[in-house]
Amino acid sequence: MIKISVIVPCFNQAQYLDESLQSVLDQTYQDWECIIVNDGSPDETETVAKKWLHIDSRFKYFFKENGGLSTARNYGIKRAAGEWILPLDADDYISRDYLDLAKDYFDRNDIKVIYSNARKFGLTNDIWKLREFSLKQLAIENVFFCSAFFRKQDWGRVGGYDENLNIGLEDWDFWIGLLKNGGKVLKIDTICFNYRIKENSMLDKFIVTEENDKTFKYIEKKHIDFFQKNINSLHFYYREHNKLQEILSYIDDRFFFRVINKIYSLFGK
Repeated sequence: MIKISVIVPCFNQAQYLDESLQSVLDQTYQDWECIIVNDGSPDETETVAKKWLHIDSRFKYFFKENGGLSTARNYGIKRAAGEWILPLDADDYISRDYLDLAKDYFDRNDIKVIYSNARKFGLTNDIWKLREFSLKQLAIENVFFCSAFFRKQDWGRVGGYDENLNIGLEDWDFWIGLLKNGGKVLKIDTICFNYRIKENSMLDKFIVTEENDKTFKYIEKKHIDFFQKNINSLHFYYREHNKLQEILSYIDDRFFFRVINKIYSLFGK
């Protein structure tokens, strides 16, 4: 049985796909397969992906009609032969030792999630400082990136990625489902994941809208027992957090306005 299945969903990311797949091919640990799922891309995703089928037989390619990130991941995982799953978005990449470092913990039945330190690259280049995992912290925000290891068996137990979530937060919802009833998380203390920052990055564009508000409410209702146990109200936190952001933004705007007025008063006459 294959030990690790790397799942690479791709929608209009053909220009980055080679770099992502090369990082899989470069792994020092060899017992893997890589499933590329073309989620109905109109770009050159198919051409790029099929090239890799000739480079190494461990790469597999599937095309499906566009349905969103959750559907593409689920589609790939259903067809995966590996005991452990590693999602990898087509515009990101992993260090060559990520699989090798993670596999040392695969035999520990108490571990549900394995991940590492991470960095951002692209429009910015710095360490991605995620908060340390605890259930209480997970109730407030997502503390994992998408490229963490989990067992395929556990994916099936929680029903996979929620395909109703099509504007973001599908990772957060999935981690809550996976961990809310117990299980340990192991963090590899080295940078193994590289997250590309670009103008349309999902995390950057997830701003406060009515749809976002509905998504938070949906997740709160779905995992109500988890949130009641670990935080009084997710929706309350969300609203209060964004009130704080609005206040800080207002303060920044007012301060900027006062500075401009002062400059004008000194030099504008």
